[in-house]
Amino acid sequence: MTSNLKPAYAYTVLYVKDVAKSVAFYAKAFGVNVRRLDNSHRWGELESGQTTIAFTQIHQHETDEVTGEVQTFQSKHERGPIEVCFDYADVDAAYKRAVENGAEAVSEPEQKEWNQKVGYVRDIDGMVVRLGSNVTPPQH
Repeated sequence: MTSNLKPAYAYTVLYVKDVAKSVAFYAKAFGVNVRRLDNSHRWGELESGQTTIAFTQIHQHETDEVTGEVQTFQSKHERGPIEVCFDYADVDAAYKRAVENGAEAVSEPEQKEWNQKVGYVRDIDGMVVRLGSNVTPPQH
């Protein structure tokens, strides 16, 4: 039986304090193009390949009344339930740009045993952002 219920992953939504500020930060710190920032500044989107990274306000009546308030970080060192990941050809340069543009340094890029270079920063809302190289399959 063929089904019409084959999903396409559409969005990852990050709940942030200031949508316009977060969209501008991601564009500058991570080199991601802005797709859209609506006039109300309650919704913004980044170009990120086939799946959209979207931003919306932490508190809004559309979701607070239906699903409850979004839980926020209690401290800047608390790790949230999501990690945003970007792949770069030059992870060291990407890490440097992110930190120079306001990202908080967490862990400098290092080569991992699974053949990927990875570094971590936090965005202006405290979310962890992983900057990594493309994983290269092992050579046989």
